[in-house]
Amino acid sequence: MLYVVVSALVLALVASAGAQRPTGGLTSQVDTVLRSIKAADREQLAVSEEDGRFLRVLVAARGAKSVLEIGGASGYSAIWLGLGARESGGHVVTIEYDPQRAREAAANVKTAGLGDVVRVLRGDAFTEIPKLEGVFDVVFLDAWKRDYKRFFDLVYPRMAPGGVLVAHNARNKADEMKPFLDTIHAHPGLFTTIVSPSGEGMSLSYKTR
Repeated sequence: MLYVVVSALVLALVASAGAQRPTGGLTSQVDTVLRSIKAADREQLAVSEEDGRFLRVLVAARGAKSVLEIGGASGYSAIWLGLGARESGGHVVTIEYDPQRAREAAANVKTAGLGDVVRVLRGDAFTEIPKLEGVFDVVFLDAWKRDYKRFFDLVYPRMAPGGVLVAHNARNKADEMKPFLDTIHAHPGLFTTIVSPSGEGMSLSYKTR
């Protein structure tokens, strides 16, 4: 009888765990904001949750002090980057071209309690990046795919040795990113791999010098 009761309890716990999405150390406040962004993301501009979690770990593990995001949309990935930067004692600048999305990103970042870590800039990244000071430890690129090569040319000289460049959609939009992908695979100052926390894929390039 005891075996039956214990077995039933174990099955109930397993079923309960399967029905609940693990928060992975997120506060309820942050989790709620991330869920709300996803629910409103009709254009599917936000990265997947798996990609977001990867970015958080990357920033924290790298000990990144200066993080740049190009293409912030409504702030979903900026929040994940910001969570990593909070662990590393760093800061994030995210640039979004669309005024409405930039306002949404700023509001979402503030509601998530990351206003002291993440700064949202509204504007053209090609204009805004040269205005930023210093070097970047991590750059996350998730903008217009055919502009990736131009963005690389702009940010590579500003990356610190040991810096990491991450570019989204390296699998599902590889054709659009071909000039960029060819460059990072052949570049003598980088070593690169493609990772797929989700099916979209991300290129991951480490600057050696």
